[in-house]
Amino acid sequence: METASMVKRMLIGAGIALVLITLFLLGVDEPNPEWPKLWMIRPLVVVPIAGAFGGFLTFHIDKRLNQGTWAKIAAVVLSFIAYVFVLWMGSVLGLAGTLWN
Repeated sequence: METASMVKRMLIGAGIALVLITLFLLGVDEPNPEWPKLWMIRPLVVVPIAGAFGGFLTFHIDKRLNQGTWAKIAAVVLSFIAYVFVLWMGSVLGLAGTLWN
């Protein structure tokens, strides 16, 4: 049962990351001609993987700190910070050499 819940969190994390990076990439009107032709593939793969890892972290943080009201609040805040950090690092890795210069 816990595996299904963990996979669900990972899929939600990857889905959020995919939507965000897709919206970000759709804003690129004229890519640099020096970039490879399929430069969008890398961020569209790396960022959702990072989002899935962020979902994995939120699952385990919530599982460990789910004891009492203040612990639950701390778990939500810590999970949010961890997810945003992992998503940011995935964006840096995915966009390195193109939009992140």
